[in-house]
Amino acid sequence: MSNILIRRAIPADAEQLWKILHAVIQTGETYSFAPETDKKTLLDYWLSSHVWTYVALIENEIVGTYLIKENHAGQGAHVANASFMVAPTRQGFGIGKALGMHALAEAKSLGFLAMQFNLVVSTNTQAVALWKRLNFNIVGQLPQVFKHPKLGFVDAFVMHRFL
Repeated sequence: MSNILIRRAIPADAEQLWKILHAVIQTGETYSFAPETDKKTLLDYWLSSHVWTYVALIENEIVGTYLIKENHAGQGAHVANASFMVAPTRQGFGIGKALGMHALAEAKSLGFLAMQFNLVVSTNTQAVALWKRLNFNIVGQLPQVFKHPKLGFVDAFVMHRFL
């Protein structure tokens, strides 16, 4: 999507970010955040000074977001971890792919050597397919580690790629 602008998040983005974060987590289907996670807790995490947070805009409306952080401190700090959310009403229009590609370039520019996702819910087939298209490999399968509200306990994948 060529009309997507991706930039660093600023404090003034908080209200629009909350709408997306809340809409995504309240389903309980793709993130380990509890659906009832409150606004302050979620925004404190997403806009922490220990992460790099970005927003995707279309015509000044935030339609998606991601953050990059160290997967582990110390001897594991060369591997990035990232989390992505797209507004439910904007899914399927290439925003996730644009965010993913941007995140890979940003992580590399920040000095990371690889990116790893620790918990990609196996039933989130759109995300799994996207990360595979962006050359991530499933390097582990975690049995029944995610409590899906409709399907019960489901597997999650650890996905990785070098930058």
